Amino acid sequence: MSTPPPTPPPPPSIPGVEPTGGSSVRIGALVPLTRPGWVEAGQHLLAGLELGVREVNDAGGIDGKPLELVVRDTAADPQRAAAAVDELAGLGVAAVVGEYHSVVARAAAGRADAIGLPFLCSSAVLDALTEQPTDWVARLSPPQSRGWQVYADFLLAAGHSRIAVATQSTVYWASGTRILRDYLAPRGGTVIELDMSALSPTAMCDELVDRGATALLLLVGHPEPAVPIVKSVRHDQRLAEILIGAPAGQPEFAEWAKLLGDDGAAIPFLRYLPERLGPLGARVETTLRERLGEGPFFVAFEGYDSVAVLAAAMRSHGGDRARTAESWPRVEVDGTRGQITFSRTPGISVWQWARTPIQVVDRDPAEPDRFRVLHVG
Repeated sequence: MSTPPPTPPPPPSIPGVEPTGGSSVRIGALVPLTRPGWVEAGQHLLAGLELGVREVNDAGGIDGKPLELVVRDTAADPQRAAAAVDELAGLGVAAVVGEYHSVVARAAAGRADAIGLPFLCSSAVLDALTEQPTDWVARLSPPQSRGWQVYADFLLAAGHSRIAVATQSTVYWASGTRILRDYLAPRGGTVIELDMSALSPTAMCDELVDRGATALLLLVGHPEPAVPIVKSVRHDQRLAEILIGAPAGQPEFAEWAKLLGDDGAAIPFLRYLPERLGPLGARVETTLRERLGEGPFFVAFEGYDSVAVLAAAMRSHGGDRARTAESWPRVEVDGTRGQITFSRTPGISVWQWARTPIQVVDRDPAEPDRFRVLHVG
């Protein structure tokens, strides 16, 4: 039997703040709802969070108190997210949940760790979510290294060994490039890095031809410059056989299909769903579809599962911050995508759900609103 984890150190005091008490248990939610954030992802994440809160309250809340969601828009800004964590702590939230963008979640996680506020990261994947190991932060989404290695296996199995990455200068894209290069090199693969701050889409197409790439991965923002890049490649006859990929998931967005039409199909991306949803997942999918007016992205399920996990962690002690953080390794929750438990993963500084399902999917060229599962990790 393993020994219980040490109790997290008490957080620095915030004058005038009590983390519990009042008529409700409040949790903060960090969500990108305005540009330059990926707004569609934020909307789906928020829909999942809100549905989770509603169902927790329908089941009696937390120790007889309703759960209340206090939402803050990060707009994909790390400094704004860190400031929101401080603000939410000052408002007395029991924990913080959410965020989609990895560099933003990293800023939020670091601040939550510094002030002793439990943070459950719903959707961001950077391996180094905090600078040092912490008991205050847990994560549902898989580490980037795991997901992108699954994607690399898909590329190799499809016969691609000369892989170009169109990239921008951020920690997230640099991390993805490094993961791909380190994983592919000993397996006979080559990664060709194309800096999109120095290349136009047309010049990038020339580079793809000159360097003999058979696959191009979009490690860039959405819709700019991802959409112009896809249009340039799709309409360049020299590149008719090249595979375009987007491991970060841009093609899942409805806006992607609207802006690109048929050009946006057959572009594989990572999605964190099982091959088949169980009864809970199917019910949640139906409800989210009604609320959103479209099929939910995987981030909506991450939002719902995040609330389910926090509710389980808080039910026995009403929202005490330190005791919530203590409970991460003891949580067992039947989520929409499988049973959720947290453990320590080598190289990962936070409590991690180690069995997140991973798929590589694309939009079917014959029916772009339908997704095809191409590979399972």
